[in-house]
Amino acid sequence: MQSITRLRISTKITILYAAILMVVLILSSVVTGLGVYFSFYHQAEVEIGMSMQHLVEDFSSGRAQNPAFWRKSPVMPGVVLRVTDLTGQMVYQNDDHYPSIETIEANEIGNPPFWADQSMKVSELRNFSIYHAKMTLDYQGQIYQVHFFRTITAEKNFLATLQRFLFITTLVGCFMALVVGYFVSRRILSPIRDMTDSARVIEVSQLGRRLEVPQTRDELAVLAETFNHMLERLERGFEQQKRFVSDASHELRTPVTVILGYSDLLSRWGREDAKVLDEGIASIRSEAENMQELIEKLLFLARADQKRQVLHKEILDMGQLLSEVMGKMKLVTKTHSVELLETCEGLVCGDKVILRQLLRIFLENSIKYTPQGGHITALARQMPDARTLEIVLADDGIGIAQEDQKKIFERFYRVDSSRTKGTGAGGTGLGLSIAKWIAEQHDIIISMDSALGKGTRIHLLVPLAEKKQDIDA
Repeated sequence: MQSITRLRISTKITILYAAILMVVLILSSVVTGLGVYFSFYHQAEVEIGMSMQHLVEDFSSGRAQNPAFWRKSPVMPGVVLRVTDLTGQMVYQNDDHYPSIETIEANEIGNPPFWADQSMKVSELRNFSIYHAKMTLDYQGQIYQVHFFRTITAEKNFLATLQRFLFITTLVGCFMALVVGYFVSRRILSPIRDMTDSARVIEVSQLGRRLEVPQTRDELAVLAETFNHMLERLERGFEQQKRFVSDASHELRTPVTVILGYSDLLSRWGREDAKVLDEGIASIRSEAENMQELIEKLLFLARADQKRQVLHKEILDMGQLLSEVMGKMKLVTKTHSVELLETCEGLVCGDKVILRQLLRIFLENSIKYTPQGGHITALARQMPDARTLEIVLADDGIGIAQEDQKKIFERFYRVDSSRTKGTGAGGTGLGLSIAKWIAEQHDIIISMDSALGKGTRIHLLVPLAEKKQDIDA
């Protein structure tokens, strides 16, 4: 069984096709042979039965008393009639050359074929079979035995030849089935082999190649389109991974270089110069904190990509959460004006920790890209449908160009540094990617209004919880 499962599909199809045709041919041969035998026996049975019926009717009507009745043979053509008395003495027969009753009875078969009538007997002679029956008649006070004989096959060689012909036809048909099945299966599976060959040469460096989609809209075309779609996703994922690794390496290279530079500086002059020592320690600590922040964000996104970032959702008041975040932001921000314009109750189902992180990412970006003395505002209000809470986070900073607005949520993407010069803006370029993932996990829709030099307004449409018990862990 295991060896069969290891066979090629074309071989399996060929074997299956040949097996089906072989079964059909064998059944056809058997049915044909049985049909021939059945037709011979049935025809003989009908003729003997009609002859017996006619003879009984003729005896009952008195026609048998006329000598002309016996001269015309009162049975069907092909049926041999013999009449004997109780002693076995022959009284009448219509064929003198037919084998004797004793010979026929001596060659009688003990178990007739199943297609033969059980009320009749079958005898096998050298070249033919005889179907026969007998009955007892009372004629003019005398009891007679009436024997009816019918030759089933005048030549047994016909049936033997027919059987050989059917056997040879079955063998030839099975051979032809194997040959035709082999070529048909190869023809049918040829597109699959072409797909396999094409897929085999596609490597990581050749993900841009695609399978040729057949013109016929069949299962193979669907398979090719599905495989091409999978290749497109793999290519996008691989390119994204390469870009991610490259950007992460680039981001880590700078702080490592700074740390190594200051370490070398401290090893040379830091022991004697207190000023150099303080500057080096401060710079190393600053770069280490930047690296720590970058690594934490990378780990967050890695867990998110692997679907291992655990969310602890609960019913919480988003308006109150916004008030808390804005309050803390106002305490720590001395260079900007931070103001909560409006808030309202809005019960949502979400993870309180990462929703707070979502708000902080946008607010910290607003502070980062807004010159000193600028204004950062926030508000929360229910939409008219009473099923959505809108949160608006606004600033009057440098704004975002139209061509950059669709890209800012990509990992490590940052706008042209010449636009942010003088604002002190910097970062890893991962914050908004994290914000986008958090929003997706809470079905939050993000949109923005922004233009260069006119500030930015971030709109968050947060779905409200329908029930207080609506918790999705």
